Formats: sequence, structure tokens, C-alpha cells
Amino acid sequence: MLLLVLLALPSLAAEPAPVPRRPVHTYSIVARDPETGDLGVAVQSHWFSVGSTVPWAEAGVGAVATQSFVDPSYGKLGLDLMRAGRAAPEALAGLLAADSANQVRQVGMIDATGKVAAHTGDKCIAAAGHLVGEGFSVQANMMEKDTVWPAMAKAFQAAKGDLAERMLVALEAAEAQGGDIRGKQSAALIVVSGKPTGRAWADRKFDLRVDDHLVPLKELRRLVTLQRAYNLMNEGDLALERKDTEAALKAYAGAEALAPGNAEMVFWHAVSLVNVGKVDEAVPLLQRTYRVDPRWKELLKRLPKSGLLPEDPKLMNRLLGTTK
Repeated sequence: MLLLVLLALPSLAAEPAPVPRRPVHTYSIVARDPETGDLGVAVQSHWFSVGSTVPWAEAGVGAVATQSFVDPSYGKLGLDLMRAGRAAPEALAGLLAADSANQVRQVGMIDATGKVAAHTGDKCIAAAGHLVGEGFSVQANMMEKDTVWPAMAKAFQAAKGDLAERMLVALEAAEAQGGDIRGKQSAALIVVSGKPTGRAWADRKFDLRVDDHLVPLKELRRLVTLQRAYNLMNEGDLALERKDTEAALKAYAGAEALAPGNAEMVFWHAVSLVNVGKVDEAVPLLQRTYRVDPRWKELLKRLPKSGLLPEDPKLMNRLLGTTK
């Protein structure tokens, strides 16, 4: 039956992908959060834009990392097979059987139930290997030493926090062991919800790429923090739609605490305060944004016409700092 599914897809069996002349990817993790069901994949490499080919994830389906002499179709077809009901081990076995170049592939795969599979071809460049644990798999190739993937597994299992944080800790543990023998250049991290909502854009909690950076993991961690802040901003907006002012302001304050230098977060927090009658609290926040860039004043003037602030000249003058 699995063979029939493979043949029904634009598959490896029909047209084996050509083997690249050089390996382009290094260490990664695929994982599932047992409490939330969230699925994730994270990777770091000494290659430009690793996030464009290695990590694949779909809410309620699974996650895939395809690397070494990478064949991106392992990501697409792996998700297709898991969506069709195949467990990760069965899906990966079928893809490998259809790939005449599987000896140079390295793949980690996890499905929505937490079943995990991994493969390291015997021609992957040393140091190369993988380690499968409960609800995760770590895999690496072309490492400086063979302690990288065991360190990733240990770090992931010991880490606290949500799935994004735990995967980041695993990547950082790999780098602490020497990481890629070539160095570092790019990184990526994806986290999707365990159950699809039917709104793919809402199912992606994190979808971050660092395509070219001297310290990609440090930059990836900064982006994860920033994404958390924007997630809180979105929560605040939804709370306002429910007319839950207290929850909204709490979310906005949390976002500002995570990204204190972000003027846009401060600005929209202030606008929300104005709209719930807390003008005295809003004014100093707006003044902060004006000091960053006076054009925030011009934006503020345009909001009443869009229905985002009351049509009140006296209020506007007070918000702009022209009157008390």
C-alpha cells in the first residue's frame, strides 16, 4: 500500500533527484511537545539560507529535516505521506526505498502522534550520526566531532520552556561542541500547532530564518524573542476584539517587556490605552515613540479617519503634546 501511495505522488520513485556535488546542511532537530502537541524543526548550517530547504512542518501532520546531500522532496513527500495517515517510520522507510542515493541522505522525521524516524546514510561525511529519543530526533553531519548530536539530545531533554526554547537550547549545545567543521552561517526554526485550525497562517507559531549571519544562533534567539513579543501583541488585539481590556493591556505590556526598544509596540499599546480611556497612561508612551522618530506623530493624526482613534481635536492635541 505504501508503494502505491508513493507512486501516486510526484515521487522519488519516478524521478530520483540528482545528487548535489556538495553537502549543504549540518545539524538539526525535529520534535513534538507532549503537552501541546506542537511540532517543530530547527537547524543550523554553514551554508546560505538553510531554512529554504531543510525544515518542513505542517500543523497536525508532522515535521521533517532533510539534509546532508539534501533532497528537499523528502520534506514535501514526507508531509504528504504523514498527512495520508502514514507514521513517520513508515513514511521515511518508503522514501528511502525509492531513493537510489539514500546512502548520502540524512533525514529526521516526526509525525503528529510523536512517532519518530531518522536516517544517516553510510556515505554522509563524518562526523555524522543521529539519535532518536521520545518525541524527538537529532541529526548532524560534517561535524567537528561525534559528540554533537548526543549533546543536542541531552540538552533538549533537560531544557525547560516551550518547544521553540528547547530546540534552541539543543542547537546551542551542538555549537558548544564545535558544531559544523566548516563554521556557521545560517539557521532556521519552525513551530506549528498540534491541531490544524484550517487557517495555516495561524497554525505557524514560529517561522523564522537567518539566511546569512556571523552568529546565526544568536540572531535566531533574538528573532524568537521578538516573535514572542509580536505573538503577545496579536493576543492583545484578539482580547480587544472580545472587549477584554485587562487581558489586552496585560498582553501589550508583556510584549513591550520582551522588546523594549520596539517603538511600534509602544505606539499601538498607547493607542489601545487611549481607546479604553487611559489617556494619562498613553501620553508618555507616545512621547517615547516621538523621540525615536517624529513621524509617529503624523501616523497618529491619520488614525481617526480609519476609525482607530476618536475624532476629537482636543484629544489629538493632547496626544501630540501640543496641549495638556
